[in-house]
Amino acid sequence: MLYIIDASMFVKDSRTRVEPMRKTGSDSVHTWLILGKAYRAILRPLIAQYQKDSALILSDFGILEVLLHKGPQPVSVIGPKVDLNDGSISVAVDRLYERGLVNREESPNDRRVRVVSLTAEGKKVISAAFRRHAAQIESLFSVLSADDQAQLQTLLRKLGRHAESVSSLKPRGG
Repeated sequence: MLYIIDASMFVKDSRTRVEPMRKTGSDSVHTWLILGKAYRAILRPLIAQYQKDSALILSDFGILEVLLHKGPQPVSVIGPKVDLNDGSISVAVDRLYERGLVNREESPNDRRVRVVSLTAEGKKVISAAFRRHAAQIESLFSVLSADDQAQLQTLLRKLGRHAESVSSLKPRGG
């Protein structure tokens, strides 16, 4: 059975017959739909803000944010952290390099490894963008008390760890 996040509907069989989804109290599917809708509602204004302020797309923002907080990293380490496959991370790093936001250098220990670091301009762009990003997150989450946020964090960690433990597709380096 395939459940679709964007609509309160589900596909029952291979003939793709679509029926309205029934809500049944503490239904896990309903919780999944609410989680997905909340995620997208939070993500939309964040993406719009950093596209408007710094012309960054989501993957570029993620790469620069990793470099801001973790320092220089091999391309192969950055990709899994921002959910980009090997080809996509290479294209994204090339794009950031062309904009003068990152440097790429061979690792002194292994010439096959490319290490990516922020340029001064890259650090300036992501520092400003991340400050605005953090302020917007604070604003979006202001509806929740500190206790609500702590409870939500605990529940999401529990759910995430369980999902990782039962998944046959383990994350690549996380």
